Amino acid sequence: MNLLFMGVQGSGKGTQSKIISEKFGIAHISTGDLLRGASEQLRKEIDSHINVGYLVPDELMLKVLKERLSFEDCKKGFILDGYPRNLVQAKKLDEITSIDEVIEIQISDEEAVIRAIYRVTCGKCGKRYNTKTNIPKKSGFCDKCGSALTKRADDNEQAMLKRIGIYHNETEPILKHYKSVKINETQKIEKVTEDILIALNKF
Repeated sequence: MNLLFMGVQGSGKGTQSKIISEKFGIAHISTGDLLRGASEQLRKEIDSHINVGYLVPDELMLKVLKERLSFEDCKKGFILDGYPRNLVQAKKLDEITSIDEVIEIQISDEEAVIRAIYRVTCGKCGKRYNTKTNIPKKSGFCDKCGSALTKRADDNEQAMLKRIGIYHNETEPILKHYKSVKINETQKIEKVTEDILIALNKF
């Protein structure tokens, strides 16, 4: 089962990707993890672009993804979270693998902005909190591992509105390229998971 989870930043697609991947024993591949886990040779190529402020080119991203899909944990399937970001990347992806289903996690643009403004993340284990709706027990520290929570410099309204615009203009066209289903995220996490499982006919 090869899945693609889509949604504007802050939609909760990362959270749901992890839940579903653990439930079915398939790999969860986020863009950040993908780049960080690349082999030494590919890592050098990636850094040569990132270190001078450029985005990683599509062809290089495809090389990194192809390498990752060859790992043992992808044999039963995988969930892509954050890639592809545009139709060109989606068509390149088709050259190396197939996607069985696309799950679009939906929230309003307004909700996405609010989530970004109040979002903080554990620098050690990656657990995310929201200082308005999902408050850590001890302010500024992770409930899970006790490490300090940090806030991304670009988690502000202006930057988020820019990211939302890019998502609508460049990423959403992918939904017409694949078979996709929309999931309402403005529910409890467990209900969102249930809706995804029903959509996948696995519930």
